[in-house]
Amino acid sequence: MKVSIWDTYVHRKNGTIMHFDIVVSSNLKDEQAIFEYGKEFLKTKPHQTDDLTTEECRFCHIEQATHEMISEIEDKGYFIIEMENCD
Repeated sequence: MKVSIWDTYVHRKNGTIMHFDIVVSSNLKDEQAIFEYGKEFLKTKPHQTDDLTTEECRFCHIEQATHEMISEIEDKGYFIIEMENCD
């Protein structure tokens, strides 16, 4: 499965920046749906953050999905790669 990687940076209220990638099927082109996946992920975190918009989330590249990515995308529509300050 080919997936699209959306590079995402969101400001936390404490001044740090959360960096994570939203991974979706490469067939998904609806940016609003992708942003909603990012917002859904942010709700699982205890941090207060700014809103997620096109300024914070941009298409980066397409790559081959791992088995873990495929499983989560089939289950909930997306996969998140936590990069920085997501704890």
